Amino acid sequence: MKFNATPRSVQGSSASRRLRRAGRVPAIVYGGKEQPLNVELDHNEIYHALRKEAFHASILTMELEGGKSETVLLRAAQWHPYKQQVLHVDFQRVDSKQTLTTKVPLHFLNADVSPAVKLGGARISHVHNEVEVTCLPADLPQNIEVDLTDLQAGGMIHAHDLTLPKGVELALHVAETNPVLLIAQAKKGAGAAAASDDEAADGEEAAAE
Repeated sequence: MKFNATPRSVQGSSASRRLRRAGRVPAIVYGGKEQPLNVELDHNEIYHALRKEAFHASILTMELEGGKSETVLLRAAQWHPYKQQVLHVDFQRVDSKQTLTTKVPLHFLNADVSPAVKLGGARISHVHNEVEVTCLPADLPQNIEVDLTDLQAGGMIHAHDLTLPKGVELALHVAETNPVLLIAQAKKGAGAAAASDDEAADGEEAAAE
């Protein structure tokens, strides 16, 4: 994915406010052997880009003036507390030969046909909607699919249960703590309803006797 940026020489809070009033967004690019680079972005372009999930988990090409470009990864975006306005964006330079660690969104599939939901009436709780991975830039996936077809009621899916693309590994601290990503819990009241049904059945049997 590509986006446009213009180098900026003026820094400070006053300069940033002037940029925002002019429909621009201050940003910084850091990392690698080069010095941090201060740039400015078009607000409308970066606003719509940030609304795309892929922009948050893809290797990006930042197009600069003069035909120059840099390969970067989005690291942070600061938003206005109540306006639909991007205030600042951080990017990290990417070296194609060095591994990187970043978060990748999870796409949960087939929950509606799983035994947990279809037969057990369970409620699926997403404990995490993303997972941190380590890989080379060329191997970075835009998302990781989690197939829930065989999920049973009361079942759980842990990080180590994920099927990762080739060249992609869980970040070390994720692998060590093995967080729960998803839980299939019985819907509230389901247990009580089942108990009532059992009691009713017992009462009918007693009456028949």
